[in-house]
Amino acid sequence: MNTQTVFNPRILRLKQLTERLGLGRSTIYDRMNTKSPRYDETFPKPIKLGASAIGWIDSEITTWIEQRMSAKEAC
Repeated sequence: MNTQTVFNPRILRLKQLTERLGLGRSTIYDRMNTKSPRYDETFPKPIKLGASAIGWIDSEITTWIEQRMSAKEAC
């Protein structure tokens, strides 16, 4: 019997990402903008899906959330 875990990568589009994080569109883009005071170098980078479409890898977002929670607990 094969008991391997199957990894099903999922890509979140901006609407799904805003719902998941509870952050607005502009705040998410600020987190990625190196010139913004809200810039977060640890925030996951989006991937290109097409000519004008991007998305974020769900597992990277989950890891980022977990890191933020761990940092809070360490305080």
